[in-house]
Amino acid sequence: MVTTKAKRAEAAKKAVRTRKRNAAKKAAEALKAAASRKRKAAATRRKNAAKKAAPKRKAAPKRKAVPKRKAAPKRKAAPKRKAAPKRKAAPKKKAAVKRRR
Repeated sequence: MVTTKAKRAEAAKKAVRTRKRNAAKKAAEALKAAASRKRKAAATRRKNAAKKAAPKRKAAPKRKAVPKRKAAPKRKAAPKRKAAPKRKAAPKKKAAVKRRR
């Protein structure tokens, strides 16, 4: 089976193109994989750092202020003395009738 030089050259060119294309694809994939590895490594580092970090203090829940002293219960005023009922003034003593002798 005899092939011409021109045909062989054409086939060789095609093969080179294919090889180039495959190499480029491989390089692109390798780049993507490297980026992915880098990303994952960074995430792992962050996770480990978070594990090692001292726990943060949880903010205490806000509490309503306790009232200062409880005010003493208001006491009812002591009952006042009841006013004595008003009495009619007793008649003054009648002047003794002067007796004439």
